[in-house]
Parts: sequence; structure tokens; C-alpha cells
Amino acid sequence: MPTERPTPPSLSLRERRRAAAAREILDAAEEHIGLHGPAALSLRAVARSLGMTVQALYHYFPNRDALVTALIAKAYDDLADALQATADSEAEDPSTPRLLVVAGAYRDWGIAHPERFQLLYGTPLRYYVAPAEGPTTQAVRRMGAIFQRELFRGFTEAQLAAADTPPLSSPFEERLALLPASAQGDLPPAAASLFLSAWGHLHGLVVLEVFGHTGFLGAYQAEVFRSSIRMMIEDIHRRIPAA
Repeated sequence: MPTERPTPPSLSLRERRRAAAAREILDAAEEHIGLHGPAALSLRAVARSLGMTVQALYHYFPNRDALVTALIAKAYDDLADALQATADSEAEDPSTPRLLVVAGAYRDWGIAHPERFQLLYGTPLRYYVAPAEGPTTQAVRRMGAIFQRELFRGFTEAQLAAADTPPLSSPFEERLALLPASAQGDLPPAAASLFLSAWGHLHGLVVLEVFGHTGFLGAYQAEVFRSSIRMMIEDIHRRIPAA
């Protein structure tokens, strides 16, 4: 029998108003980034667009870094929501690898939200440092878990441990062993290496397209992406022995 989640305590009227105001500020900041890019994020401009002072905005976000952290975490969560919805949807073609479908959703989100994608993966904002093990870390791990599940769906831990990969150095294996379970730390070293390689391949293709480096391909960018990801999946699965 599934365990029921505890019902969260009801918020007071003051807490609900504060949460609504914080969401309005985040929406305005996202709109500002969409118009001017992440590097031009200005608390003063965001406050002005809402008809409030910067001092009033500080009641909800004490500094720029707090607002940036909330924006990044929300972007990752929105992206993960899109990926999860795709993963949960009924397959149009059962023969199509689910990772290929989820990867397509990742590409679609990046193309539809280039400025927010740039906030996540573009040039780091000057002087910004994400809080260690904070909301941005938790949000990106949630997204990574979706890709990990779809890449290795149906394989046992023994199969993943026996994957055919180039030998890993002892220091690298020790580093992988230190990762928490939510960050691929629950994978055997060989599988973790395959996952990191797959992530770099998939993400790199999307970055090239979103940042305009594959525009010379025109309408064929989607075809190149699907073909490349399909070949990557087939190569990785060939490296994992049969049960």
C-alpha cells in the first residue's frame, strides 16, 4: 500500500500574501531576463516594473543572489516538469527509446526558453555563487534522475556494473563513490561514466543549437539531433551485457 504524503500545514493569510508577492517578483524577473538576457538582471529594474522600491523587494529577496538562486531553481524545476510530463506520457511509437523522447523535450524547452536556458548554462553571472547543496543543486539532481532512469531503464545493477567502458582511474572511481545517491552516486562506476558521457553528448547538442551554432543546418537541426541521440543510446546499450 503506498505511503500517503503528510498534508502540509495551512499557510496563514500573511504567508499566502508573501508567497504571492514573491511569485510576482519572480515572474517579473523572468520577463526582464527574457527581454534583456540574464547578464542584464537588475533588481532596480524588476522593482520598477512592479511599481515598488528596491527596499521593498529586499523584504522578499534580501539580495541579488537570493533572487538569482530562486530563478535558477524555478527554471530547473520547470524544465524537469516538462521532462517528467513527457516521460509519463503514453508512447506514440513503443519502438522509440524513451530517452530519445525525453531528450527531445529537453531540446524543445531550451529552444522555447533560450534566455532561461542561458541563465542555467550560459556564461555564469558575475560574482554569483550558488549555495552548496541548496535549491539549485536539488533541482538539477531531480532533472538528472529523469535522464538516468530513462537511459538505464530495464537494466539490473549487475548489468550496469559489467558495462564495457575504458578503464577508470582509481582516483576517478573514488570521486564517483563520494557522490550522493541523488547525483548518480547509486550507479556502479562504469554506469556513472556512461551517464556522464551521455549527458555531455545530449546537452552539448542542445547548447550548440540554442546558442545559434548549428543554424547553418536550418530545419534539419531536429533531424540531426534525433539521429545523433539515437546512435548514442544504441552505442551505450550495446556496452551493457545482456541479462
